[in-house]
Amino acid sequence: MTKETEFIFGIRSVIEAIKADKLIDKLMIRRGLTGELSHELLNLVKEYQIPYQLVPNERINRVTQKNHQGVVAFISPIEFQNIEQIVPSLFEAGKTPLLVILDKVTDVRNFGAITRTCECAAANAIIIPEKGSARISGDAVKTSAGALHKIPVCRVQNLAQTIKFLKSSGIQVVAATEKAADLYYEIDFSLPTAILLGAEDKGVEVEYLRISDKLVKIPVLGEIESLNVSVAAGILMYEAVKQRLA
Repeated sequence: MTKETEFIFGIRSVIEAIKADKLIDKLMIRRGLTGELSHELLNLVKEYQIPYQLVPNERINRVTQKNHQGVVAFISPIEFQNIEQIVPSLFEAGKTPLLVILDKVTDVRNFGAITRTCECAAANAIIIPEKGSARISGDAVKTSAGALHKIPVCRVQNLAQTIKFLKSSGIQVVAATEKAADLYYEIDFSLPTAILLGAEDKGVEVEYLRISDKLVKIPVLGEIESLNVSVAAGILMYEAVKQRLA
């Protein structure tokens, strides 16, 4: 069960939270919800561009059994940043960007562990899609050892467009996939780089592999076919650190 401090329920309560600029990670709204207040809520959600899902009532009941009126909002413990503002500022400061893109990494512990490694490796930002990512909860902050309060996290609506923006900004996008021919240490990570990692079950989407600059693999010599995504992230990031310190 989610801790009550991490969510707000009830239509009016959620409306007031949005108007008060509470950082809402995502919203669950019961399918078929009607009425004047629900109409007001949906208008606010669209105006503030808050991610939401239309779900069956049973899904909301799993979060809380209280009088939720068909609406639950999850509160984010961090403020999301804008990657289109971060990238120019890095170049203006004379830095060589090191970014991490996570494609549908949904496990909170993996996400927290990756964030911790990103902070230790001095990565400049983490980029996640608006839908299909781990929720930024108190558990994620704890697993990250507080790194989520130190490194910018950018949530984007269209990951393909973001990848194209990074490439047009002079940042090479290096995607990790077992389908690659090149080994990870054969790539020049001293260049401005965004490392793209996918979920453990499906890996990086084919669409994103097609538009990436480089595809790399980590050699796996045992019988298990792939590494945990947080371990893979650590290997790739510290290859970048090694090359940049050389």
